[in-house]
Amino acid sequence: MSKSSAPKSPASRSSAPRSSAPRSLAEWLHHLETLHPVGIDMRLERVSEVAKRMGLLNRPIATQVITVAGTNGKGSTLAMMDAVARAHGLRVGTYTSPHLVRYNERVTINGDDADDQQLVTGFSRVEDARLQLPVVSLTYFEAGTLCALWCLAQENLDLALLEVGLGGRLDAVNIIDADVAIVTTIAQDHANFLGTDIMQIGREKAGVFRAGKPAVLGSRCLPVSVAESANAINAPVYCLGEAFSHSVADDAANPLCGNTQPEWNWSGLTCQADVISLTNLPDPGLPIDNAAAALQALILSGMAVNEDACRRALNKVLVPGRMQWIGQWCLDVGHNPHAAAYVAKRLPCVPEGGRQWALIGMLNDKDADGVISALLPRITDWVCVTLEGERGRSAAELASRITSLGGHVHHCASSPEAGVQTMAEQLAPTDRVLVTGSFYTVAALLEMTLPQA
Repeated sequence: MSKSSAPKSPASRSSAPRSSAPRSLAEWLHHLETLHPVGIDMRLERVSEVAKRMGLLNRPIATQVITVAGTNGKGSTLAMMDAVARAHGLRVGTYTSPHLVRYNERVTINGDDADDQQLVTGFSRVEDARLQLPVVSLTYFEAGTLCALWCLAQENLDLALLEVGLGGRLDAVNIIDADVAIVTTIAQDHANFLGTDIMQIGREKAGVFRAGKPAVLGSRCLPVSVAESANAINAPVYCLGEAFSHSVADDAANPLCGNTQPEWNWSGLTCQADVISLTNLPDPGLPIDNAAAALQALILSGMAVNEDACRRALNKVLVPGRMQWIGQWCLDVGHNPHAAAYVAKRLPCVPEGGRQWALIGMLNDKDADGVISALLPRITDWVCVTLEGERGRSAAELASRITSLGGHVHHCASSPEAGVQTMAEQLAPTDRVLVTGSFYTVAALLEMTLPQA
């Protein structure tokens, strides 16, 4: 595929005067925060116009594009597709959000984070296009998405994997037509923007489907509006439990102790309705529903599957901040009840005499009661931490909710870092700590050396 580049401005659309462009990635990220009056503005007209000026809509950004939408499981589904596709020798690029420690994590090329210069060049292209008259205002996420798409379009990719940030139909990622689209799960989250009507949330997420292109439904519990949306545009539907499925030979794992799953089997369909089966796949340490959807989407994209390559990839896939163990600490960014229930099921039993702590910090627009209730049966002691900022929630408020639900709050801390200091004084060798509730909480700890008893 020939490389995409930003077109020259036509004479009738001269560039507006502008001050010197930022030079470093940090300067660009600061600049992006000033471009639009609100942080989230769910419309596609502005981002589509800038994409046209950049030439991003003139040709595909990769030979195949798979877009992943849903409430939970997007990141793990995309990570497994990335690992499996690269194990098959494909050149793969990904775009995900948010990042945990470094912005560069949002864009990867063949498993490597984009370097600063790639992103700086991409942001320069976005800015040049944005400032053509009439000037277009972009949100931080929209500018970042356009930069990522431009970076991916330069790399002659066999496969581009795109994660929807919020919603689906009106998300900036959706300016790119997917060859295969996945909806992982549907649950209530981001109610301020998506509302509380599960049927409507399903329709919004299903907005990533395209007419005549495969739609992969990665959960048995999706609202009917998702399949209805696909059928309305004649997108072939591949449902978990129907077109593709997974099974475990020995289902004796104790769900309350998070035992590792035994090997599992997968069966799915090609676009020609041929059945493909894979056996004795390793537990990736991530939801098997997501792994099954990842395999189905890759096959629908045209990848010729190799069983050994799948095993190798699934055996070593890792998603930072998703059930990530660092010694006695388990870090998981789950921030809604559905995600918390999965974490509770997968937590291993603590050694005899030990305590299962939870260090939790949440934003004020999240369902704290639902998250706490899902985790409560597994947690003996809670440490609540304050997250600062406009959307932050205080440790005191979290503690009040935990106490009212019957939990034991050991301490309230002014920040995630302060919470770790408290844990350093309390942690015994037989204790385990779950860190959860928000990307911000987990990101703070990933930048620290965590104490081990």
